[in-house]
Amino acid sequence: MTTVQAGTIVKGTVSAQEGSRWVIEVNNEEILMNESDALEPVEVGQEVDVFVYLNRREQLIATTILPNMSIDTYGYATVLRSERSEGVFVDIGSTIEVLIDRTDLPKFEALWPKKGDELYMTLRTDKGGTIYGRLATEDRVQEQIDLAPEELFNADLKARPYRLLPVGTFLLTEDPMYRIFVHETEREKEPRLGELVDVRIIKVKEDGTMNGSLLPRKEERLDDDADQIYTYLTSVGGEMPFTDRSTPEEIQERFDMSKGAFKRALGRLMKKGLVEQSDGWTKKK
Repeated sequence: MTTVQAGTIVKGTVSAQEGSRWVIEVNNEEILMNESDALEPVEVGQEVDVFVYLNRREQLIATTILPNMSIDTYGYATVLRSERSEGVFVDIGSTIEVLIDRTDLPKFEALWPKKGDELYMTLRTDKGGTIYGRLATEDRVQEQIDLAPEELFNADLKARPYRLLPVGTFLLTEDPMYRIFVHETEREKEPRLGELVDVRIIKVKEDGTMNGSLLPRKEERLDDDADQIYTYLTSVGGEMPFTDRSTPEEIQERFDMSKGAFKRALGRLMKKGLVEQSDGWTKKK
């Protein structure tokens, strides 16, 4: 019975070469390594760190192309594709793709990660030794995070959701690794698991974690009237025959607002550089 576990990174010694394969001795066991699985040239007698996995014939195979995580460690994996019946397949930085089972993913598929999203995770194996991905638990995250300094208050950071709950979204920055919680009232929509988003820090807590917001800053937001005008302008191809010189009746009929409200909203759009007026037309820039 083998003592070497698939999904781990172990030290071994190159003991022989058999054709296009190398023999790696680990704990007095021989594990094969294809030449293509050697990141750099190796030679007999050399000590190497290898990642061990099962091939399709259920044979243990070694590679010096080490993954971003192992059974004992955590790291980021990049999503390659999703299969509704199975889950998502990820690139762990080594020679194999790994499946994160659908039972470990959000209930709603709209929140599943998409190609290019990144997940903070570890590896696990089933009884047969097949390697799967496992998302990081809250306990593990708490052990790994860095303490956020007070200077990050009001800063804009990039982060990825690692835990989705009805009450809000938990996110991680990558380096340093800060933990951020965004309450459901501080987002317009729920981000996907692993999606890269911009987060504004609204509180740095005593325990070193932070609260954030996915909403635009107040000064960046459009009010309802400006948003209505801009949405209409977009829907008609970016040009409309309405300006601050339009009659109150024309404005009321099209936008159901007073001319004063229309001019104020249009002024905000122009100040933000979103629209311009010329020859009796308002146009998107």
